[in-house]
Amino acid sequence: MESSASRTSVSEEQRLVLERWVAAHGTPQSVAMRARIVLLAAAGESNSAIARQLSVSRPTVIMWRARFAAGGPAALTEVRPGRGRKRTISAAKVKAIVAATTQTVPPGATHWSCRTMARAQGVSAATVQRIWDAHGLQPHRTRAFKLSNDPLFSEKLTDVVGLYLNPPEKALVLCVDEKSQIQALDRTQPSLPMKRGRATATRSSSSSCAPWTASSQAISSCT
Repeated sequence: MESSASRTSVSEEQRLVLERWVAAHGTPQSVAMRARIVLLAAAGESNSAIARQLSVSRPTVIMWRARFAAGGPAALTEVRPGRGRKRTISAAKVKAIVAATTQTVPPGATHWSCRTMARAQGVSAATVQRIWDAHGLQPHRTRAFKLSNDPLFSEKLTDVVGLYLNPPEKALVLCVDEKSQIQALDRTQPSLPMKRGRATATRSSSSSCAPWTASSQAISSCT
């Protein structure tokens, strides 16, 4: 015999929200499932019938009906403390993998791969790939990937981004950026071609204030 339950009261505005969640491709599947439970309950379906139709347990149906009655559609998107997937990789391990990727190279190789880093850090290759993706690391792309040799790069980056996302009250942030063509590294550009009235110039990596050197004269002015 079907278990009886009172019809869930859903306003027209709430119904439109729930139906939009169910129809939207970007809605998380868990939220869409909860919305379907409430819509079927509003249509007068019993708890057991809803459970069979949606392939969930009867206690799950009862729980989400109760939460909707107490908090409306917003309650269907909440995750209670202690619920959800537990974090398996600590922040210290993530930091160690990022530091090893940017500061070291494996023995006998030019860069780390997912498998070599996974063996060195004692995690899976998929975990390494997720961490690299999250931090935008691509050590195999030698033409586009540049390593920072600052061991405190992560801490500095966190501080700078934090100033923009959550600045202290009455804080004044001064951003001083390098001028274009200043501090060129390791002759990254080829020599400029010879031209009438101009000396041949090349990129210099030895001076910050005079990045260009000429064969006929030294350009040493700083702006």
